[in-house]
Order: sequence, then C-alpha cells, then structure tokens
Amino acid sequence: MTVPQNILSNARKLRAQLTDAEQLLWYILRDRRFCGVKFRRQHPCDNYILDFYSYDAKLAIELDGGGHGGDEQRLHDEERSRALEIAGVKVLRFWNHEVLDSLEDVLERLHAELFPSPGLRPPSPGGRGE
Repeated sequence: MTVPQNILSNARKLRAQLTDAEQLLWYILRDRRFCGVKFRRQHPCDNYILDFYSYDAKLAIELDGGGHGGDEQRLHDEERSRALEIAGVKVLRFWNHEVLDSLEDVLERLHAELFPSPGLRPPSPGGRGE
C-alpha cells in the first residue's frame, strides 16, 4: 500500500520536531533498547502518523499533550484508536507528563502489553499439573 505523499512529508517534519516526552521515550525505544523490540517513530499508517510503532507487536504508542484534553479532540482520538484497532493495531496512550514524571510506570505498562503474563491457572484435579 502506497502512503500518500502529504502523510510522508508530515511524518518527516514530525520526526524533526519531537516533544520532550517523545525524545525521552524514543531514547529508550530506539535501536531495540527496550526488551529487544523494534519501534519506529512517526510511522505512517494509512492516513495516520503514529508516534511510535512496533510492526512485530502490532502496537502503537501515542503521546498526548494538553491539546488532547478537549472533548472534540478526545472523540477524534477515540475514533482514530478504534480505526487502528480494527486494522489490527493495539494503541497505548499516555500523557506527555506521564512519560516525563512517571516513566517507570509507563515502561511497566508497555512491558506488560508486549509480554503479557500467563494468567494463573486453577490447580488441576490431580494437583500435579495434570
């Protein structure tokens, strides 16, 4: 699928203008530094540009600033997330201040999404995993 030229051009511009939160998270995600998972930044996907995207995990990470707090923008973000999830892409959203102030919590949530723990299984009737 060919990505429209205006989306590619906008993605290039966004890569050169990362927010402080995006810069910090990109430092951790780039070059497979986070658990060996490859991420791309400002990745075009259909008519959207994803802040961070792992093709292998089919996972997008979106960082939102204060402009995303209004009702109209929130509805747009929800619609966008639904469209991406229909396309098979899981979307994790964080506020910029979460990345800057609670980075460890953000990374724990990301790790849990990438490597879900198997649920606790009830003991087998024989008690030996049978």
